[in-house]
Amino acid sequence: MKEILKYYKDFPKEGIVFVDIIPFLQNKAVFKELTAKVAEACTAPNIIAPEARGFLFAAPLLTEAEHIENIIPVRKSGKLPFAEGDIHEVLIQKEYGFDKLYYRLSDIAAGKASGNTFEVTILDDVLATGGTAEGLAQSLEAQKILVDGKEYSVKVKEFVFIVEIAELGGKARLEKIAPVRSITVI
Repeated sequence: MKEILKYYKDFPKEGIVFVDIIPFLQNKAVFKELTAKVAEACTAPNIIAPEARGFLFAAPLLTEAEHIENIIPVRKSGKLPFAEGDIHEVLIQKEYGFDKLYYRLSDIAAGKASGNTFEVTILDDVLATGGTAEGLAQSLEAQKILVDGKEYSVKVKEFVFIVEIAELGGKARLEKIAPVRSITVI
């Protein structure tokens, strides 16, 4: 699948090589194969999907993988409506700067728990330095989710990426938290 990817030097800023996964969406057979591999790699019933490209690969899992029950969207500022006390902000460090992402506790609560725990898979398009996934994992695992008066914890079961840029070392950083599964390694 490496041959399908496109690369853009100095985007979004000088010194960064941007890996474009959009070509996976331009070939029905390739997308179907990729979706099957992602479904196999994601073993938790709840999928954490950072915008926007995480959405593209998470959504098909609801119909293609019997064990996937819930997609939890992670959005940028101003993109996720919320009730008071429901939204949680995460400061993340990307390879080219800092950013903030947001998720709703109610979206986690809508998922499937095992015992007293909501197990989640963090699914994203590209693993570079691991800053986004690490920030999300740390934030999620610090949460207590209330459902019908009962308290649940959140556990990151694994990280799944469509593409891993091995030389940036993100995998080693994340494996301190949970296993990392990458569909394509470059």
